[in-house]
Amino acid sequence: MTMIDLKKANATDPLKRMVEKESGAEEYSPMEPPDAYMPPTVDAIPYEDMHPLLQGLIDEHVEIKKELDVFEKSLIDFKANGWRLDEQLHKNISSFFSYIDDKVVKHHLKEEKVLFPAVQKALMEKKEHSNGKFPKTAIDMLEDDHLKMMQHLTLVFNLISLGTRLPDPVSRALTFDVAAEQGFSLIELMKLHFFREENVVFPKANKYIKAKEFEGLQMQMKSYAQY
Repeated sequence: MTMIDLKKANATDPLKRMVEKESGAEEYSPMEPPDAYMPPTVDAIPYEDMHPLLQGLIDEHVEIKKELDVFEKSLIDFKANGWRLDEQLHKNISSFFSYIDDKVVKHHLKEEKVLFPAVQKALMEKKEHSNGKFPKTAIDMLEDDHLKMMQHLTLVFNLISLGTRLPDPVSRALTFDVAAEQGFSLIELMKLHFFREENVVFPKANKYIKAKEFEGLQMQMKSYAQY
């Protein structure tokens, strides 16, 4: 099983390093990085102090993580079962892809089309961005995460589909093994992405976006309920 090394991810995470540089927070040596799920976030705030729009996105994260846990267990069972895709495993894995298609894509749209542009504007105004000809903020990193998630997901889906059609047992097992590795990487990436949003970017949004603007963003998000 190939998993993301979270300490290495934290040491090289451009999103966190960008926030630290702009906020003046302490920078850590890559030889002794803090845990990826416990970065020094000076702006982290409790859920109950978040704006309802942000709370709604966090609530969606909770539901998505439940689906990720089921998917992870299914991949583990699939491997332990000698790559035999029984009825229950087939149901669980198919349900996960359907859930991504139905819920996660909509979740990403709400972030990318509504919240992210507002946060990007605020971060640029506050000069919380990288230097260079084309300045980047934490939002650019989150959007890159979204793209990587979809790439992983497409690869997992295609490999599993391919594996079910391969007549040779060895080739089938190798294909399923690669699919599972990509699946585990997807799960870790999504969980780390949610953590970045909830502990770095959402607090920034809560701090910089005014109540009146949040009202407008909520109205925009309602339009995505039809998708």
